[in-house]
Amino acid sequence: MPIYEFRCGKCHHKFQKLCAMGENGQNLTCPACQAPGPTRVMSGFIVNNPGALAGSRGDSCKGCTSSNCSACKH
Repeated sequence: MPIYEFRCGKCHHKFQKLCAMGENGQNLTCPACQAPGPTRVMSGFIVNNPGALAGSRGDSCKGCTSSNCSACKH
C-alpha cells in the first residue's frame, strides 16, 4: 500500500495517508478540520545522503571535510 499526500480544500492542511492503490481522497476526511474529500497532491522526495548522489555520477566527495556537498570543488 502506498503513502499518498493530500491537502484539505477547507483549511489547507497537508497530510499523508497509507491508502489502497489509486486512492483519490474522495472517501477521506481532513484530520485537522474533518472536512470531507481532500485533494491528492503530487509528492516530492529528497535524497538523505548527498554522498550517494556524488558517487552515482562517478565523482566522489572523498577528502571533503564539509557536510554540505555544494562546498565540494570537483
